[in-house]
Amino acid sequence: MTERKTLKDIARDLKLSISTVSKSLSDSYEISESTKKMVKDYAEKHNYVPNKVARTLKTGKTNTIGVIVFNISNTFISQVLDGIHKGSQIEKYDIIIMQSRDDVNLERHAIEVLRMRGIDGLLISPVTYNSNYEQLKSLQDSGIPVVLFDRVDHDLQTHKVGIDNQISAYDATEHLINSGRKKILHITGKNIGVSEARLEGFKKCLKDHKIEFDNNFYLECDYSKHDEIEDSIIKKLNYLKATGNMVNAIFGATDDITTLTLGILAEMDIKVPEEVSVIGFSNIRIPKSLNPSLSTVVQPTEEIGLVAFHKLVELINAKYPIEDYETIELKTKLIPRRSSVL
Repeated sequence: MTERKTLKDIARDLKLSISTVSKSLSDSYEISESTKKMVKDYAEKHNYVPNKVARTLKTGKTNTIGVIVFNISNTFISQVLDGIHKGSQIEKYDIIIMQSRDDVNLERHAIEVLRMRGIDGLLISPVTYNSNYEQLKSLQDSGIPVVLFDRVDHDLQTHKVGIDNQISAYDATEHLINSGRKKILHITGKNIGVSEARLEGFKKCLKDHKIEFDNNFYLECDYSKHDEIEDSIIKKLNYLKATGNMVNAIFGATDDITTLTLGILAEMDIKVPEEVSVIGFSNIRIPKSLNPSLSTVVQPTEEIGLVAFHKLVELINAKYPIEDYETIELKTKLIPRRSSVL
């Protein structure tokens, strides 16, 4: 087995200073490309492993970022994490990912665990519009910056990266109306940081087309009780059928709701789009494989993750306190398919 070398060993063997070796391994601009290549090749050959503890003591940073999401298995979130991961590879940061499961208490626990792990910064898609505000503000006050992504309608003052939820919801609703649908059920998540803006876009579009908003055509699902979402949708649809007030279109305001709704309608033998059109936010990778193919509002997921990561790194590396924060709204893409097109 090849002997594992230390920083001092590499410097001695290559007749370089320890500083030059360290800077070469850190890809410093101060060192020539030829020297960096020589040092890196030698280090790799001899199984050199950087001493992160020593580096932390020297710089005061762990080069570790915490990420809190509501559900890793969610397609949208997994794609955002791809963007964050790409950024971390470029900037050479480690990532610790934790889940809130849309539970305020689990989110609070995740924040405290990551704080104790010594993260340099936190990326978070919050449970609700004001969840764990004090804990997040405390992180900021202690010098650990926080950046919000996706669910950006939160009271915390910081960089926020998402989409223009109101315009995206408006466009999806207008697509349904232009297709001849006026009895539209809006299904959303309760207090999840995007629901309000998407509902505003939905209502504004109805108003602009002189359609009165009917509260019977509105359903909030409690995301802290994921197992009950399907039952809530089924119950709502059965109620509308029983009262003779069945809708002819459904707009799903989240990924889970949109795809779940399509399956529920199939189980209830409701023909899509002949009887009920379906469109909504969804970033599933196989929308064309569904039956019928799903009309979607697609979000730039990887870009959201990458931009949020870089904004966090900017805060981490800032030499002076930053108080001029940005809310970055990236563009979505409306893709009509068979679920909403007769």
